[in-house]
Amino acid sequence: MTRRVVVVGGGVAGLATALAVRDRARSAGRPIEVRLVEGAPRIGGNLRTLHEAGYTVEWGPNGFLDNVPATLGLVDRLGLRGQLQPADAAAARRYLWRGGRLHLLPSGALSFLTSSVLSLPARLRVLREPWTRPKPAGLDETVDAFAARHIGAEAARVLVGAMVSGVFAGDSRQLSLAAAFPKMAAMEAGHGSLVRAMLARGRERRAARRRLAELRARGEDAPELSRPGGPAGPGGTLTSFRDGIETLIDGLVRELAGAVECDRSLTGLAPVDGAPGSWRVETREHEALVADAVVLAQPAARSAPVLAALDPQLAAPLEQIPSASLAVVALAWDAAAIGGAPQGFGFLAPHGEGLRILGCLWDSSIFPGRAPEGKVLVRAMIGGALDPGAALLPEAELLAQVRGDLRRAMGIAVEPEHAWVFRHPLGISQYTVGHLDRLACLERGLAQWPGLHLTGQSYRGVAMNACIEDAGEIAGRILAQLPA
Repeated sequence: MTRRVVVVGGGVAGLATALAVRDRARSAGRPIEVRLVEGAPRIGGNLRTLHEAGYTVEWGPNGFLDNVPATLGLVDRLGLRGQLQPADAAAARRYLWRGGRLHLLPSGALSFLTSSVLSLPARLRVLREPWTRPKPAGLDETVDAFAARHIGAEAARVLVGAMVSGVFAGDSRQLSLAAAFPKMAAMEAGHGSLVRAMLARGRERRAARRRLAELRARGEDAPELSRPGGPAGPGGTLTSFRDGIETLIDGLVRELAGAVECDRSLTGLAPVDGAPGSWRVETREHEALVADAVVLAQPAARSAPVLAALDPQLAAPLEQIPSASLAVVALAWDAAAIGGAPQGFGFLAPHGEGLRILGCLWDSSIFPGRAPEGKVLVRAMIGGALDPGAALLPEAELLAQVRGDLRRAMGIAVEPEHAWVFRHPLGISQYTVGHLDRLACLERGLAQWPGLHLTGQSYRGVAMNACIEDAGEIAGRILAQLPA
C-alpha cells in the first residue's frame, strides 16, 4: 500500500523536508508518495535570485555558513558542490556605524582594546566577562539581559543589539537567548563564561588536529574529526553559489520533479472521517488531497488560521509567534563614480545611532562576480521589529531613506545606476521570551494529532542551515510513525 505525505510550503524548509522523506522512504524500500503544494506562483520563499543587467541580486539571504553537515550533505545530494562560492577574504572586514562614522570591528583581543567602537569604560567592562554572575535559575533571559550580564550594558546595546538586528531584524530586549541563540546558552551552562567556553573549544580543536595528524601519519583518517562542525573542522565560512542562492532551490525542484505544485494555497485541514492518522488537505480551487502525513512548512502566521479551525488550542501558540517585516533595497553604481568599490562585508547600524537602515551588505565585495566589472552592488535592510513602518514606506520614500543613510555612512551622493526593492511582509520570525514554552505546548498538541508536523523558520531556527537540519528530523519522525 502506497502512503502519501503532503508538504505545504515551498520554501527551503518544505523542499528539503519533501526530498528527505522521499529519499529515506526509497532507501528503506517503502512506497511513499510525496507531494508539495505552495500557495505562491513560484517556489523558493525568500530564497530568490534576480539576474538583471549583469547583476546577481538576492531578494533575501545571500548565503549560509558551511559548518553544518546537513546543508553540505544536501548540496552534495543535488550535485551542486562544484557550484559553491565561498565569501572573499575581504569579507572578514566588518564595520559598525556609531557616533557618526563607520568603525572597523575588532578581530582580536588587542584590536578590541584599541578600538573606538566602544568607550574605554565599556571595553574594560568586557574584560570582566570570565567573572560573570550566574543567571537566575528558571529565568528565560532576553538576549540583551544575557549580554549586559556578560559584557556590560553598552556593549550589549551597541554590539549585540546590532547583531540581533542583522540576524533576526529583531529587538534584543525581547528575544529569548535560549531560543534565538541556544549555542550561547549552552556555552554558559557548560562553562559559566563565554571566554572560558571559547578557550575550551580552542583546546578541543587543537587536540583534535593533533590526533588527526597522528592518524594520517599512520595512513588512517577520522572523518568525524574533520567534517564540517567537527572538532578539527572549519569554523564556518559564509558560502553561496556562483549563480546565487536560488541555485539550491532550482536543484531541489529538479530533484522533486512532478511532485511540486504552485498556486495551491492551503485553506483547510481535517482528519478523514474524524480519525487522526489520515488527513484531508483542502486547497483553493483544487480537489482535496488525502494524506497519511502532513507537514506544514510555512510561516506560523499562515498555518495558525487553518489549525484554529481544527484545534484552537493547537493554533494558540502559533498565534503568539510574531514576525518582523522588512524590506531589502539593492543599489548599483559605477565603482569609479563612488570613489572605488568598498572592501569588506558591510556594516551594521545599531538602533538609535542616527541611521534608519539596519545595515548594508557589500555583496559585490563579499561574492566577486555579483556585479559587472567596474561596478558595485550593495543591499541595505530596513524595517524590523523596532521599526516596522519602514518596510511599508512607498517605494520612492524607501529609496530616498536608504540613499540618505548610505550618503551619511559611505559618502555616496551620486544617483545609482540601478535600484531594486524587495519587500518581505512576514519577514523573520521572532523568538520572543517564552518561545521554548510555546514549542513545548505545540509538541503536546501535535501528539494528539498523529501525522501532523510543523517545520520552518518559525520554530527551531531562522537560518537556512537550521531549516535543512530540521528537515531530516521531521522526515525521520514521519517514517517512524507511518505504518510499514
